Amino acid sequence: MAGACARHSGSVRTAPGIGPTCRSHPVVAGRKRRVEESAAVPAPTRAHVDGIRAGERTRSCAGRLPFAGTEHPDSFGFPANHPPMNTFMGVPIRIRDTVFGNLYLTDKRGGADFDEDDEAVLRTLAAAAGVAIDNARLYDDVRRRERRLAASSDLTRSLLSGEPPADVLRSFTATIREMADADLVTPAVPVPVPVHGSGSGDGDLVVEAAAGLLADRVRGLVLSGESTLMGKVFGSGETITKTDLAQDPGAVVAHTAGVDLGSAFLLPLGTPERIRGVLQVANRAERPPLSDAVVRMVTGFADHAALALEIAERRRDAELPTVLTDRDRIARDLHDLAIQRLFATGMTLQSATRFIDHPEALERVESAVDALDDTIKVIRSTIFSLKARDRDTGTGLRSRCLREVDAATETLGFAPTLRVDGLLDTSVPQAIAAHLIAVLREALANAARHAHANRVEVHVETDDGHVRLRVRDDGVGPPASATRDSGLGNMRERAESLGGTCSFGPAPDGGALVEWRVPLS
Repeated sequence: MAGACARHSGSVRTAPGIGPTCRSHPVVAGRKRRVEESAAVPAPTRAHVDGIRAGERTRSCAGRLPFAGTEHPDSFGFPANHPPMNTFMGVPIRIRDTVFGNLYLTDKRGGADFDEDDEAVLRTLAAAAGVAIDNARLYDDVRRRERRLAASSDLTRSLLSGEPPADVLRSFTATIREMADADLVTPAVPVPVPVHGSGSGDGDLVVEAAAGLLADRVRGLVLSGESTLMGKVFGSGETITKTDLAQDPGAVVAHTAGVDLGSAFLLPLGTPERIRGVLQVANRAERPPLSDAVVRMVTGFADHAALALEIAERRRDAELPTVLTDRDRIARDLHDLAIQRLFATGMTLQSATRFIDHPEALERVESAVDALDDTIKVIRSTIFSLKARDRDTGTGLRSRCLREVDAATETLGFAPTLRVDGLLDTSVPQAIAAHLIAVLREALANAARHAHANRVEVHVETDDGHVRLRVRDDGVGPPASATRDSGLGNMRERAESLGGTCSFGPAPDGGALVEWRVPLS
């Protein structure tokens, strides 16, 4: 295009970012009215300059200036030592009703002024450039739409196949980052409202997943209330767009990551009636801003993801009665068949001990009776876990222990073993139960961070007027030298405030053992 202009008229010079320049100097043509501004002005009267002047235009919306040097009243802003220009002509490049840029020509060969034929050629080339740019944009939109549809299909397939929601959310975050070519993507979801304790958790969000720069720093970050940008989006349901995210005091994620984030947008996940969370997509300050097309693409994909999550949850809810019925049947069979037989066998062995005179044989039979008793306790705990339908909403200590163990499964990488004995729900006061749950949560977190274990056992029981919590793992064991651990100190303080004890040391079979024991009165 530029070559055709040069052959027809003169040297080609373009606006920044469009085509070549002449003599290694880009043209910076300042005018009192830009080309696109003058295009909106009514038809002009003939004046000295046949083109763009203050308040004037030609029929073609092009501008032609003879002697377009720095001395011309309608030209200014050329850089120092700019090569002289004797003539100048400019045409806006339009994409539909929007001016994308300008195409400039200077110094017609032979020193003549640009005429209407030159203007017609330049207008034609500018129109062709506008069509080419518009087609490129349309092609880019089609590619974005294809990526969004493919990602939506993969997301729906993974959700309906029964993959864990946490894994799906991580995959969703990585897909968003790839689609938007963003530096940091962070979805945040509401913190579950606890059924006990002093805090309500209402309005708080937690960053469940993160993809991009320093994602590990922000993963698991808790955002309190509407003082943060994410909290504002969650409360209002409105999308927020920022050009300098790191400068906003409510951008807690950006401040925590320690990255100078610039262009960003935050949008709600879900429907206006039920917002499931907030998605933040951001670029570093030195990168180009996120375009409106990217915002539209991510918004469409996020809406589809929220709908897929809704369908998957409804499907799981529909399957839940069947699962619970099967659990009830298994629990009933264990109680009616296995426990009764084990108990009868234990009673028979225990009654037979009075006929055994050999000391070693007597010891073995008594050990077998104790083993049967322990097995019965384990099966009872299993029955309770199978029948605990209220583990998500129950307020009893047993249900709360189950929830803590379930929550630790993801951080540990496996499910801990839980054993409960005694009348926990009726004999343990609410205040002591709250302390016990906090200690259990801290002990499981310590095992996940430091133990490198493959197995964790949790045992909660009431005996002799006390409640006791034991958390044992098969990991590396306690450190050789004493270290400062605020979590262990908090556990000791809780026990001492209730008149109890807390110990931490090596387990009998390797690993570490935390034992927390306090009186019930």
